[in-house]
Amino acid sequence: MADLNRLQVAVLATDGFEEAELTEPVKALREAGAKVAVIAPHEGEIQGFKHHDKSKTVQVDMTLDDAEPGRFDALVLPGGALNADAMRIEPKVREFIRAIEDSGKPIAAICHAPWELISAEVVRGRKLTSYHTIQDDIRNAGAEWTDKDMVVDRNRVTSRKPDDLPAFNREVIGLLERQPASAATR
Repeated sequence: MADLNRLQVAVLATDGFEEAELTEPVKALREAGAKVAVIAPHEGEIQGFKHHDKSKTVQVDMTLDDAEPGRFDALVLPGGALNADAMRIEPKVREFIRAIEDSGKPIAAICHAPWELISAEVVRGRKLTSYHTIQDDIRNAGAEWTDKDMVVDRNRVTSRKPDDLPAFNREVIGLLERQPASAATR
C-alpha cells in the first residue's frame, strides 16, 4: 500500500467537472495518505456531472486566489468539458500549471483536462492522451497524441475517460511514490 502522507496534492476544478474524474482520484490519493486540496475559482461547492447530467457537488477547500503552487507536491486536473473549458481561460490556472511544470512536479490530467495544459503552453514536444475529441487540439499544440488508457511522459500522467480511472489512479500514485516532498511540506 502506498504511503503518501508527506505529500500535498492540488486538484484544480470548477463547476462542470466529470464526477468520477475528481472524486475517484481524490479518494485514491487520500487512501494512500496524501493531503488533497480541491481548489476552485470560487468558495463553497462546485457542481459535478456524469457526462451530461448534474450529479453531486464537492466542497472547495481553497480558492485560486489563496492557492500557492509552491505549497503542493503534485497537481491533478479532472476532466469534464465544461470544467476544462472554463478553467483553461483562468489566468491563475495557467500560472499554477506552469509553476508546477517548471518545478518538475507531477501533473495528472484526464479527459478534457489537457485543454488546460494546452492553454498553459506546456504540451509542445510531449506525449499524452485525452478524450478523443480533443486530439486535434493536442496535435495542433505540438504534442504527440495516442489512444491509450494512460500515458506517462516524465512528470506527467494523462488518461482518456472515466473507464481509464483504475490505470490513471494506479500510475498517479506510483509517480507520487517516487516524488520527494517539497520543502514546503516536509
